[in-house]
Amino acid sequence: MSQDTADQTDESADTLTDDVGPDSLLSSGRFRATLELLGLGVTGALAVAMLALVAFDWLQTFPGSLGAVGETGFEAYESAGRAVDDLLGTNVFWVSTTLRAVATGALVGVMAPLVGAFLVHRQMALIGETLAHTAFAGVAVGVVVAGALGLSGSAGQLLLVALVVSAVAALGLQWLTAHTDAYGDVPIAITLAGSFAVATLVISWGESAFPVAIDIRSFLFGDSAIVTAGGARLVAALTVVVVALVVFNYKQFLFITFDEQAARVARLNVRWYNGLLVVMTAVVVVGSMQILGVILVAGMLVIPSAAASQLAGSFRELLVLSVLFGQASVLAGLVFALLADLPNGGAIIVAAVCIYLAAVAVSGRSAGQLSVH
Repeated sequence: MSQDTADQTDESADTLTDDVGPDSLLSSGRFRATLELLGLGVTGALAVAMLALVAFDWLQTFPGSLGAVGETGFEAYESAGRAVDDLLGTNVFWVSTTLRAVATGALVGVMAPLVGAFLVHRQMALIGETLAHTAFAGVAVGVVVAGALGLSGSAGQLLLVALVVSAVAALGLQWLTAHTDAYGDVPIAITLAGSFAVATLVISWGESAFPVAIDIRSFLFGDSAIVTAGGARLVAALTVVVVALVVFNYKQFLFITFDEQAARVARLNVRWYNGLLVVMTAVVVVGSMQILGVILVAGMLVIPSAAASQLAGSFRELLVLSVLFGQASVLAGLVFALLADLPNGGAIIVAAVCIYLAAVAVSGRSAGQLSVH
């Protein structure tokens, strides 16, 4: 190689180093962080707007000035829905049922990935599927309870019973796992099969003995038609509780997720936080049943977090990306389902899977390379 050629090679190498130097990498990292922060801000604003929608819907039921405020506020959302219909050439987004479904889905898109991130990195993804089947058994029990008490058996009432049953089952599953010598997934599999078996028996008997207005099989696949005002209010309340619990217990959840043994040595009440996490999972599952259905609810716990794992450099960033991917999946899936008149749950999960595949293709690395920050 001549001296001139060597000098040219050195100059090219210097130029390449300058292009991808620390300042360039820092700028790229800052740009990405800015995008994530912007996305998180938009998601937060959307969540607040959906909480306001549910609040206005609720205020309509009050007489006097509160009812007038609620009616005025809800009319504003209906006007926004008509604007969306004009844009898309549809006639569905101004309908109150659709508005409640969108609000419920947007809130589920926040709380489900938030809890799912901890489950995925604790290798507890199957917990969500198990509690979904348990919650369905709770809905079946709710049919019997509503019929026995002479209640209407509305979706909100059934979800309340499902919430209690699922929370109790979550604590029971944790106890069973801690007090048996079987592999960790054996109690989970037993609970999953057993709860669904109970659900099928109770449904078959309860529907004939205590008929209700709602087809509870709609909870299997998710349906906008079963999202009532009471059901939307329940999801809104659960979302606020779940987000607050994650914010106030973030360090503890992070500790038990990545080093449970060290957490025990540090005298952290691991059993309490494990129980809190599985109960939060039960809460998310019950809240998501209306939109996603029992069969697919676990997907929203797992898939957005799995996609985020491909791109995130830290656990905090993973939480942010999980929520962004979850929200994008819900909104894209709901819009597609409404336009094509297809089931919500399937459309949302397909959108989530597409995001996951795109994240895998873009990242070019295996998941799990995270810093604990």
